[in-house]
Amino acid sequence: MTAIDTLLQRNSELTDPVLGDRSTASPSMKIAILTCMDARIRVFEIFGLIQGEAHILRNAGGVVTDDVIRSLALSQRKLGTEEVLIMQHTTCGVSTVTEDGFKDELEEAGGVRPTWAVEAFRDVEDSVRRSMRRVRTSRYLPHTDKVRGFVYDVHTGKVTEVLDN
Repeated sequence: MTAIDTLLQRNSELTDPVLGDRSTASPSMKIAILTCMDARIRVFEIFGLIQGEAHILRNAGGVVTDDVIRSLALSQRKLGTEEVLIMQHTTCGVSTVTEDGFKDELEEAGGVRPTWAVEAFRDVEDSVRRSMRRVRTSRYLPHTDKVRGFVYDVHTGKVTEVLDN
C-alpha cells in the first residue's frame, strides 16, 4: 500500500472529519499563517486552530517568495485577511544547504539550472526578519502593518517572537 492509499483509507474511516466553519473560504480570524513544510510542525495544534479560522501557507523554509506574495495578495484582497504570522523553525533543512550548492546538484541531475531561489539561510531569526520585510514592503498587499514573525522550537514546542530590528 502506498502512502497515498493509506491516507485515503484514513479519510474513509473518519466519523467527524472537521470541526469549525466550512461555509466560506474566508478565514474567520482574518489571518494568514506562513510556515515551513516540515512534518514536525503541526500548525493547527500549535495555535489551537480549528477549520475555517486561518489560511495556512507552507513551503520549504517558510520563507516569503513571489508565490507566497501571490497567495497573500489573494488572501487579503479577495478573502479578507488582515494579519500575517510568519513562523520558521529550529533545525530546518533549508539551513543545511547553500544556494549555489543545491542549484549545482539540481543542474547536474537534470541538465538545467533552476531559475528560482532556494532561499537557503544559516540564521533562522535573520530569515524571519527578511520574510517580514518582504511582506511589509510588498506593493501588492493592502495589509502590511500587522506582520509578525516567530521561531518554533521543534524539540520543545515553544514559539518565540522575532523582533525586526
